[in-house]
Amino acid sequence: MAERSTAAVDVADNSGDKPLTAKAEAATTDGTAQTQDSEATVSESDGREDSAGVPATPDLHSGHKLAGRYRLEECVTRLDGFSSWRAVDEKLRRAVGVHLLPADHPRARSVLAAARSSALLGDPRFVQVLDAVEEDDLVYVVHEWLPDATELTALLAAGPLEAHDAYQLVSQISQAMAAAHREGLSHLRLTPGAVLRSSTGQYRIRGLAVNAALRGITADKPLRTDTEAIGALLYAALTRRWPYENDAYGLTGLPKDLGLIPPDQVRAGVHRGLSEIAMRALANDGATASRQEQPCTTPDELAKAVAAMPRVLPPESTFTAPPEYQRTTYQQGTYGRPSTRPTSATQPVIAVPPPPLQSRTGKVLKWAVSALLIAALGLGSWQLAEALLDRKDSEEPTPTQTDTTDSGDDNNAIEPSKPVKIVGAQDYDPLGSDGSEKPASIKNVYDGDAASYWNTDGYYSAYFGKLKEGVGVVLDLGEVQQVGSVDVSFLGGETSVELRTTEGASVPPMPDGFTRAAKGTGTKVSLKPDKPVQARYLLVWLTKLPPSDGGNYRGKISDIKVTS
Repeated sequence: MAERSTAAVDVADNSGDKPLTAKAEAATTDGTAQTQDSEATVSESDGREDSAGVPATPDLHSGHKLAGRYRLEECVTRLDGFSSWRAVDEKLRRAVGVHLLPADHPRARSVLAAARSSALLGDPRFVQVLDAVEEDDLVYVVHEWLPDATELTALLAAGPLEAHDAYQLVSQISQAMAAAHREGLSHLRLTPGAVLRSSTGQYRIRGLAVNAALRGITADKPLRTDTEAIGALLYAALTRRWPYENDAYGLTGLPKDLGLIPPDQVRAGVHRGLSEIAMRALANDGATASRQEQPCTTPDELAKAVAAMPRVLPPESTFTAPPEYQRTTYQQGTYGRPSTRPTSATQPVIAVPPPPLQSRTGKVLKWAVSALLIAALGLGSWQLAEALLDRKDSEEPTPTQTDTTDSGDDNNAIEPSKPVKIVGAQDYDPLGSDGSEKPASIKNVYDGDAASYWNTDGYYSAYFGKLKEGVGVVLDLGEVQQVGSVDVSFLGGETSVELRTTEGASVPPMPDGFTRAAKGTGTKVSLKPDKPVQARYLLVWLTKLPPSDGGNYRGKISDIKVTS
């Protein structure tokens, strides 16, 4: 059964004896290989072992509960003696994924060990293992379920990725796998179905160590296997072709007898630097043909090679000019009926007066109205003159009056605070892996619209998953000015924040280059230094994030105002 959700763990291809670089078997479009006719048939009714000696997949059904907590909802895969389910954690009221296999399965012990090792890593770049239990003749592994994530297979079905997206893919995946290998963990099943992109643009890897353990996959050179897999993912992202002869994961393979050719020779417009990175990861022997660069044999070497190349920036948004202003028919005075003359010519409207009263009664009426108007004008003029004379008398000061308006001391007047204009802003993430934190929405922090906001990436804990100390926004005041208060409005919950300042002509490369001026916690925080400071650049530095949807933690700034 093929996988039917982007959140379930990849349970593809049962042939664990072939490395990832081997020619791929026939696969379905979501990266889940079809079982072969030669595979033993599993009996789900009597629980007997198949001809290969593998215990039958446990005969469970929707609604079954594990540990009185995890309610099975939908079976997404049943293969080789184990099954994978979408389930609900009724205790925490959230969706989870569950792998199930009999306790006497030959790979049950290795699956438990792999799951527990992966859970200890605690890196938010991987889909987290939440529980690994042996209970009632069953072994089950519980992991995160990401309903808002899209797997790379689905992204490539729409076409190759933009250069910036491919750069983020290889940068984030290589850094994550380098961190995993430093802890002694390998993936060995790093396929397009094992890579997810969240709604925030962060790439997540699922099935670390567990996917390979479920199939009994091992490798003599795990570092090389995972590195080559990352190169294949980048190759597919750039060309929408699988870098081997056979088709796989919904992607067409390369032409036969042509060998491994660089991505920029497969498709026009491919980024040259990323093409070379893909070849350095895929080249097994020697150097690439284009630049004679040494091949990358570990994820750490690949991550350093990506970091050494010029950063690929996101494409600039195209500005669409609004249509030329046109007067509506209502403004033209013809609302509700068609215009009978060209709108380009403006015709003067001449009001035609009604005919005068010609009869004797009409003449008498006119004289009476005229007399009344003359009398009213005379009375009004007399009342106006009397009022002006009374006002003049009241404004003349008496000899005993004294003017005390000038007796105060102007030097003691307190100058009121004034708004300070923010001329620009930029995201500030020098401690992050890519040095960037949602730059596209940074203008929302000072656009005056409380509904718009800038948000951070999602993290596994309130303290940025222990990956860094903080992240923030740098405000540019245009010139050194006096700053008395910075008011910050947050969305999503109470957020801890610091105000840091600098009088320098440029933004310091690290947060310690700023001077701490104030700090606070809340949804509306007023950061007031003990005394007004002089600064051009202000750093609003987030140090603790509130919980967000999907079990992550995320900061959201809706508005920032600066006063002198």
